[in-house]
Amino acid sequence: MNKFIDYLQIFFAQTGLSGIAFFINFAVLFFFLGVLVCRTSFAKEIKKIRKDSVNRSRAVLGGQMVEQIAPFLPDFPCNPADCRFIGKPVDIIAFSGAGENNRIDEIVFIEVKTGDSQLSTREKEIRECIRRGKVRYEVYRWSASS
Repeated sequence: MNKFIDYLQIFFAQTGLSGIAFFINFAVLFFFLGVLVCRTSFAKEIKKIRKDSVNRSRAVLGGQMVEQIAPFLPDFPCNPADCRFIGKPVDIIAFSGAGENNRIDEIVFIEVKTGDSQLSTREKEIRECIRRGKVRYEVYRWSASS
């Protein structure tokens, strides 16, 4: 340790820097190095976040497109002519038999999912209401003279 102190004393004597000036130069150097490292790291993080955002946006747009064309895809559970696209909170409601001008024998609520996406909490609630028979039909009449 004494040798290190000797080297510092020799360095200060040869450069003409005082200990305080050396410390300030050292601190400024490390400050700017820190800023440079953080800035580079921050730029990489921003690039990563933007790429993730673009990928998520593409997935959402792809899912919305599939929701619209789902009745025309293979293995769809209903006749496309029976389907009405709703979008929210259920993607499609199908009135089985309506497309052929026959009697409607079933109403089917269809949620379209792509990839490994899961039902949202709201979609699960709707599914449970339908399973428990908590569905009704109302007629609403409005008259301008009322």
